[in-house]
Amino acid sequence: MSDQPHTPILDRVNTPEDMKTMSDAELRQLADELRAETISAVSVTGGHLGAGLGVVEMTVALHAVFDAPRDKIIWDVSHQCYPHKILTGRRDRIRTLRMEGGLSGFTKRSESPYDPFGAAHSSTSISAALGFAVARDLGGEGGDAIAVIGDGAMSAGMAYEAMNNAGHLGKRLIVILNDNEMSIAPPTGAMSSYLSRLYAGEPFQEFKAAAKGAVSLLPEPFREGAKRAKDMLKHMTVGGTLFEELGFSYLGPIDGHDMEQLLSVLRTVKDRADGPILIHAVTKKGKGYAPAEGARDKGHATAKFDVVTGEQKKAPSNAPSYTSVFAESLLKHAADDPRICAVTAAMPDGTGLSKFMERYASRCFDVGIAEQHAVTFSAGLAAGGMRPFCALYSTFLQRGYDQVVHDVAIQRLPVRFAIDRAGLVGADGATHAGSFDVGYLANLPGFVVMAAADEAELVRMVATAAAHDSGPIAFRFPRGEGVGVEMPENPQVLEIGKGRMIQEGARVAILSFGTRLQEVMRACEALQARGITPTVADARFAKPLDRELILTLAADHEALITIEEGAVGGFGSHVAQLLADEAVFDQGLKFRSMVLPDIFIDQASPAAMYDVAELSASHIEAKVLDVLDVAQLGAHKVS
Repeated sequence: MSDQPHTPILDRVNTPEDMKTMSDAELRQLADELRAETISAVSVTGGHLGAGLGVVEMTVALHAVFDAPRDKIIWDVSHQCYPHKILTGRRDRIRTLRMEGGLSGFTKRSESPYDPFGAAHSSTSISAALGFAVARDLGGEGGDAIAVIGDGAMSAGMAYEAMNNAGHLGKRLIVILNDNEMSIAPPTGAMSSYLSRLYAGEPFQEFKAAAKGAVSLLPEPFREGAKRAKDMLKHMTVGGTLFEELGFSYLGPIDGHDMEQLLSVLRTVKDRADGPILIHAVTKKGKGYAPAEGARDKGHATAKFDVVTGEQKKAPSNAPSYTSVFAESLLKHAADDPRICAVTAAMPDGTGLSKFMERYASRCFDVGIAEQHAVTFSAGLAAGGMRPFCALYSTFLQRGYDQVVHDVAIQRLPVRFAIDRAGLVGADGATHAGSFDVGYLANLPGFVVMAAADEAELVRMVATAAAHDSGPIAFRFPRGEGVGVEMPENPQVLEIGKGRMIQEGARVAILSFGTRLQEVMRACEALQARGITPTVADARFAKPLDRELILTLAADHEALITIEEGAVGGFGSHVAQLLADEAVFDQGLKFRSMVLPDIFIDQASPAAMYDVAELSASHIEAKVLDVLDVAQLGAHKVS
């Protein structure tokens, strides 16, 4: 009997190739170890936990059966990809998830050949996988294309556009529907053993037909559940499920945590599928970790936590978050105005609308992962006499831009856009940065675009939006805590297109749009030590511009600097256009615009990302010194 300690199976896996010789029993043990490693890693880094725990067995089975990176495994949204990263040569870096210089929290092509397609927004996987399948058949890179998509992501129209096209083309394509909303869990005995017998050598079409009939082997209480799962997107009157009507062979539902069942199905599909096929796997989000399973969101996103208790380690806060300030303010207005309603796209918690939903259930609508629909639905509400607030993250509003133009702006409908996560957001990186909304909204005729400098200003902007009935209006605010300013008890409605003076100075004026105002004031402290006192103004509005304020600042100062948390083409570009139209530059004004650089900035803390963007206090100080041609040797660093 050996005295050698047992070596964890996970320690033997450097790449998926190391799994090819493992027995099914070893793969089951590997899944258990992979789940424990995922929990341990996320407890250190924070991040998306529940989704990854729900696909541990699926991840092991996929890599054991298919031949990545030749076969393309595409994780929709990809917040469930942490187990995949551990198995694909990144285990030694998994505790750098979402940190500066570390692993991305999503799949990323530049990070690994095992990440064939980057994703952080939902419902793109089937389109991408179909592209890989067609490229393969046209002589491109070979191998299977497998899309793993959640039932939530299947609520977006893009998934059906892709399936419609895939069914028409008839290419070999594998889609796994990871259904973690259904409560059914077929007993492992009847379904698993039946599938195992089918794998023994039946022709594929017989396998498909038998799998459909396997429901009859289930005990009576489970048959109806299995039927509901198979028909989750409405059974057609004639001809099978919607998936089959779209041209897909359908297998399922199967237990997504039963390794034997998963391996049987995947091996059969790999060997015999000859067209598009959808495998419906029922899983449990947060599987195997009690604190996640018991959480309302099933451990979807978490801060660092204690593995034993599940208690999250959140830093103490002295100021409310911008999101909570928006939510509480909206609740107050809704109490006074029954026309106020709220719309979100699968983010009631993230946008702060969960409380609104509890209090005014009939006036709050979660439309699923469907931003395009959210925008046009809001437009219909407005046209019908309601006062809708469409609350979306900046990065997700991008997905509904055509609807913003055609269904809202052209018709001048008073939809109120509450744009959360404006600017650089930290650990989620470039895919979630709110960099472009000012640029893509402020160029639309009749649109009002505001940015809050602090949480008190946000409250005033909610009041302004609630009262604005003459066209579309948007206000943006960042992720994270406010600055701790005193909140107005009775916030006034702002005059549209009017900014405010913050500080009178000389020579140089700084015109801030959004929450960089705090960094501007810190820079001013350092500049005053040099005898320089800039004039500071808060623009409040990017559309319409405060012409009087801007032209006065330009006339009374040698230089004018704008600053914003957005890309070129936004606020500063509109100011420059105004100055050019008014021939101000002909009078010798020095103008500079501080914007996000023309790069995608990788994940780090927000402060570190703004340092990369050169939009921090020290950079503002340096910009002022440069425009005034003052020597910068020994320039003050503001802590």
